[in-house]
Amino acid sequence: MADENKGPVTFLRNVGREMKRVTWPTKKELTRYTLVVLTTLIFMVAFFYLVDLGISTLLRML
Repeated sequence: MADENKGPVTFLRNVGREMKRVTWPTKKELTRYTLVVLTTLIFMVAFFYLVDLGISTLLRML
């Protein structure tokens, strides 16, 4: 943290150095992760839709 007060130029240089160290996912990994996210999203939408439908039906019955 010695560069804490060196300014925005030093900060941006450090960001550039750190970005070179990042291990980026391969195309295959990125595709797999995207499919996992989309599948999870679809499952959650369906789940909450069914829960909402059930609660709405129960409230209408009252």
